Amino acid sequence: MTRSHFKDPPKKSLGQHFLHERGIIDRIVQAVNPKPEDRLVEIGPGQGAITFPLLDVHGRLTVIEFDRDLIFPLTEAARAHGTLRVIHRNVLEVDFTALAGEEGPLRLVGNLPYNLSSPILFHALEHAAVIRDMTFMLQKEVVDRMAAGPGSKIYGRLSVMLQAYCAVTPLFNVPPGAFRPPPKVDSAVVRMVPRAPEKIGIDDPDLFAAVVRDAFGQRRKTLRNALSKICDTSAIEAAGVRPDARAEQLEVADFIRMANALAASSSH
Repeated sequence: MTRSHFKDPPKKSLGQHFLHERGIIDRIVQAVNPKPEDRLVEIGPGQGAITFPLLDVHGRLTVIEFDRDLIFPLTEAARAHGTLRVIHRNVLEVDFTALAGEEGPLRLVGNLPYNLSSPILFHALEHAAVIRDMTFMLQKEVVDRMAAGPGSKIYGRLSVMLQAYCAVTPLFNVPPGAFRPPPKVDSAVVRMVPRAPEKIGIDDPDLFAAVVRDAFGQRRKTLRNALSKICDTSAIEAAGVRPDARAEQLEVADFIRMANALAASSSH
């Protein structure tokens, strides 16, 4: 792998921080542990820090890159490593379900731009049925929130939404010095494995999302007040949840049960 193909510095406007620490790169590749039949898709390859080692191990890779100036150098540099398919688009506009097609599930990898990490995670959730797993590098604070449990100050909408659909496992932390330029925050690598549809048990995904959103909309409010636009106290009680509880006290299963009870009552 050589930097000679890449002339332009990282773009602050795109939140670019290029990974360069070889030890960290090797740990990410080991965490992904690609098998010959896998369909790997990398989000935001940048200057290829993870791309080329993955190609060396796997031989073929699809990458999604928004920065036009990186397309040609990525393509040229990849020739020495394997077969690279480049999709030049905003990842939020990529239909992963269509990309998966009939060839089987995708495995997503990426050092995600920190200013877009939550939208990208929610976009991936919409296509969870065709995603086998996701190995992402994110701001450590975001990973902590993703994996937080009830009772924690950082347990919130992101925690519940992701854990309802995926098993979330933080893998290891990454210091700022592993990037060029160094970000002002620590980073972390996390693995997300979508649950089988029958194990998720959410009857109405839109209603579930609305319940979680409103419940955490004003954290200090009790559920009775926070969910007043969606349901009344009796509906909360009918789901076996205390109306005077606050969102941060509820397990993920409580939110699912409450949303399903509301869905069932509204269908009659």
